[in-house]
Amino acid sequence: MSFKSPVFQAVIVMLSLVWMLPAMAAELIMVEQPGCVWCERWDEEIGGAYPKTEEGRVAPLRRVDITDGWPEDLAGVARERLTPTFILVSDGVEIDRLRGYPGEHFFWPLLSAMLEKLPEKIN
Repeated sequence: MSFKSPVFQAVIVMLSLVWMLPAMAAELIMVEQPGCVWCERWDEEIGGAYPKTEEGRVAPLRRVDITDGWPEDLAGVARERLTPTFILVSDGVEIDRLRGYPGEHFFWPLLSAMLEKLPEKIN
């Protein structure tokens, strides 16, 4: 096969695109339910800022309402009944879990400690 072959060039382009993709994907699952006052407090104190932070870039927030059932793609993650609970997941595998909302002054350091447990390629 020649280097000028369209097939060869297409393979090179596809490999380049795959190489640029992140090796792993992390997300922070927020388990919540309607009427949860601590969920509302988290929204007021953290929710607006979270997606703008480095933590939000590393582990984007995904909300899961437990009254809607447990998502199929989280089958490998233990279900939770306490809200809010924050579950750090990487490629569908639970890395760490924070039950409850301890307030904004404690949330960020606890989240940082959770994120430190992520595999190197995500950080």
